[in-house]
Amino acid sequence: MNQSLKTLLVIAFLIAIIWNLGAGLYYMLVDKGESRRTVNALTRRIVLSIVLILAVVLAAWMGWIDFHGVGSNPPR
Repeated sequence: MNQSLKTLLVIAFLIAIIWNLGAGLYYMLVDKGESRRTVNALTRRIVLSIVLILAVVLAAWMGWIDFHGVGSNPPR
């Protein structure tokens, strides 16, 4: 898997997480507690966040991605 595809995958997850967070806010304001749409949207957001974290950990463990620190010393 090339680098741009990995980046797009992470960005897609982040957009879906933000979308569900916004949907939860919208449902909370519109429904006034009469339905479970807010809970469902926030549950999807939590599940997507956990899946993204686990995917990053798995990819690092398998060697598919390499972490780099900001300000770390470059190899000589």
